[in-house]
Amino acid sequence: MNNILVVKLGGGEGLDLAAACDDLAQIARVRPVVIVHGVSGRMAELCRARGVEPEMLISPTGHSSRYTPPHIRDLYVEAARDANREIVDLLRLRGISAVSMADVPGGVLHGERKTAVRALSNGRVRLIRDDYSGTIQQVNALAVRQALEAGHVPVIPPMADSPDGLLNVDGDRASAAVAAALRVAELVILSNVRGLLRDTANPDSVIDRLDARQIDEAMGLAQGRMKRKILGVQEAISGGVARVVIGDGRVGQPVSRALHGAGTEFVR
Repeated sequence: MNNILVVKLGGGEGLDLAAACDDLAQIARVRPVVIVHGVSGRMAELCRARGVEPEMLISPTGHSSRYTPPHIRDLYVEAARDANREIVDLLRLRGISAVSMADVPGGVLHGERKTAVRALSNGRVRLIRDDYSGTIQQVNALAVRQALEAGHVPVIPPMADSPDGLLNVDGDRASAAVAAALRVAELVILSNVRGLLRDTANPDSVIDRLDARQIDEAMGLAQGRMKRKILGVQEAISGGVARVVIGDGRVGQPVSRALHGAGTEFVR
């Protein structure tokens, strides 16, 4: 239990989930692994199937998030459960005792709904009051550790229990909260990019290594969803995680590659 690895599997289209699970199955045979996953790709599929047009909110600071009114929240929960079940099934097919943490009594992630979200609309800031996204307030680390001690790989979806029901929470920040709560040394965040780019127009401009003092620089370089990942990195390091790597989830052995230097490494 002193060598736990937390891995965030990005939910975006392009991530090679089968390759990631192949790699994770090998790693889980030699050290405890906890998986937190995203849901964006599965959510996009579900919205297309149901004829629903998704909408993103852009904060005044440039962070993007999914607009989650009640009917979208219900679709989000369905998509999160589907994505969770797929990862659990893929790991079990590889001989790993994976277990879904979607229905743990009392929940794993506990959050608070954002009752007034500030978002830009036509150049002006407006308040959104029917959004069911939230911030994570607490992690049930005991439930996760019990699953690990029983020999399982816990698979945690990006949704949090709250007095207002289940909430959409950011998967990168959820992985940071889990890593900090478990007091792990390493967190790997897999996405559909090679890492943090110095020049977004040049895919070869990956920044190899940054330390905690350079987080503001990293946030200034990040574009789009990468801003959320850098925010997750910042929260993980502030929470005591010694090393966070943003790696490419589109390649073979993506977790192992990230642990051996591929991607962007952030250290305390």
